[in-house]
Amino acid sequence: MIPQKRLLTQEDIEIWKGSSVCENLVEYICELAISIKGLKNDQFEEPIHESVEGCMHLLEQVRSIIEKFPVKQDAETSRFGKVEFRDFYDELKSTSRAMLSQEFKSLSQSQAEELAVYLTEAWGDRERIDYGSGHELNFICFLYGLRDFGVFDSSHNRNVVLKIFSQYLSLMRLLETRYWLEPAGSHGVWGLDDYHFLPFLFGAFQLSTHKHLKPKSIHNSDMVEMFANQYLYFGCIAFINEVKTTATLRWHSPMLDDISGVKTWSKVAEGMVKMYKVEVLGKLPIMQHFFFGSFLPCPDGVSPPGTHADHDHHHCKHNPLQNTWGDCCGIRVPSAVAATGSQKGGPKRLPFD
Repeated sequence: MIPQKRLLTQEDIEIWKGSSVCENLVEYICELAISIKGLKNDQFEEPIHESVEGCMHLLEQVRSIIEKFPVKQDAETSRFGKVEFRDFYDELKSTSRAMLSQEFKSLSQSQAEELAVYLTEAWGDRERIDYGSGHELNFICFLYGLRDFGVFDSSHNRNVVLKIFSQYLSLMRLLETRYWLEPAGSHGVWGLDDYHFLPFLFGAFQLSTHKHLKPKSIHNSDMVEMFANQYLYFGCIAFINEVKTTATLRWHSPMLDDISGVKTWSKVAEGMVKMYKVEVLGKLPIMQHFFFGSFLPCPDGVSPPGTHADHDHHHCKHNPLQNTWGDCCGIRVPSAVAATGSQKGGPKRLPFD
C-alpha cells in the first residue's frame, strides 16, 4: 500500500502514543542503540552481509545524485536554502523505486514502491528546503521496513547503525552544507541541534560503558577532536563546533550544555530515549507528516484516510512563539551552515541561531 499521513489532531497523537505500532518503533530504535553499546564507529561486524552492502551501495547512488546538482556559484547569495536541492529531490524521487528494486531483488514491486516513500522523505522537504528530526525518522522507518520485509534481521543491527546510518549521517551533512538546508522549524536553542536527534541517542549508548570519557568531556575541544571519528556523539559536537563558530556551546546549544552535566553516559542514554518519545514521536507538528503503511499500520481510532490535507506551512495555526523541539512552523530559520558559508565569501554577519 502507498503510505498515508493520518495524524491530524492531538487526540490522534494520544492514540498513536499508546499504540503497539509506536511501541514497536521505539523498541526497534532501542534495539539498534543497544547493538552498538560500548563500540567505536569502526567496530562493525565482519563479514558485511550482502543486504547491508546493498543498502550502502544504494546510499552511494544517492551521493551520485547529489553530485549531479552542484550549487551555481554565480547565484545570488542567500542565508536560506539553495534551490538546487529541489533538483536533487526530484531526481531521487523519480528513481528511488527502481534503485530499491535493483539493490534488493527479494522485494516485490509494491514493497519497493512503499519503501521509496520513506527513502525519498528522509532527506528533507522539497518546498521549504529544510531538514529536521521528522525526516530523520523517515530513514529509520525505511530501515524498519527493510527489516519487516526480510531484507535485514536482528543480526545486522550493529552494521545497520555503524555502516548504514553512519553513511546516511555523512550524506546529510553533505546536503546540509552544500544546499544550506534550513532547520525544520523554529525550535532554535530548544533542540539538541538544528537537524538531528538519533546520532546523540545512538552515541550515548556507544559511550555508556566508557571508563574515562564523561558527558562533560564535550567541552574539551582536544577530546572532541580526538574522538569525533570514533563516537557518534563526539562527531555531532565536532560538526556543531565547525558550523557554529560565533559562540560557545553553552550559548547556542544550551540543552546539550545541560545534558553535559549528567554524571554518566548511561543516564544520558536513558534520558535520550525518553526525550525522543516525548519530543519527536509525541509532537503533532512532527508526527502530522508521519506515513503509515503495511509495516507501520495506522492505529485504530485515528482520523480516517483521505482527510489529511498536506500541512500548509504558510497558513499555519500553530503558535509561532511556542518553542518546542522540532516545531515545523513559525518563522523560517536560516541555518548556521549558511551563516558560516556566507561569512567565508563576504562580510561577517551577526549570529542569528
